[in-house]
Amino acid sequence: MSIKRISSGGEFEAKVGYCRAVVAGGFVHIAGTVGQGDTVVEQCRSALSIIGDALAKSGSSWDQVVRVVYYLPDRNEFAPCWPILAETFGANPPAATMIECGLIDPKYRVEIEITAIAP
Repeated sequence: MSIKRISSGGEFEAKVGYCRAVVAGGFVHIAGTVGQGDTVVEQCRSALSIIGDALAKSGSSWDQVVRVVYYLPDRNEFAPCWPILAETFGANPPAATMIECGLIDPKYRVEIEITAIAP
């Protein structure tokens, strides 16, 4: 089986020992991704931009996403992200789960993990 690894050069990739995405077994597995900004909405948009780049580098796209997991330290901050997520996935919404948990750094308000169909 062929495996393709995609790095975004993010600071935690080298520290933790992972890559942004792995294309294998017919799927694109995109690692939990945090974004930059002060608010959950800014971070959500930023994380989605990073994920969009990884999808493009893998040859996949938003309409091929089949699974998404959202991690938030405060579940009450999820609702402000809903319009952004609905816009991102449009007519092709994936199966989704939201988990309330601690993230790698307290400055982060949302982390997003994606699985998509590989090209």
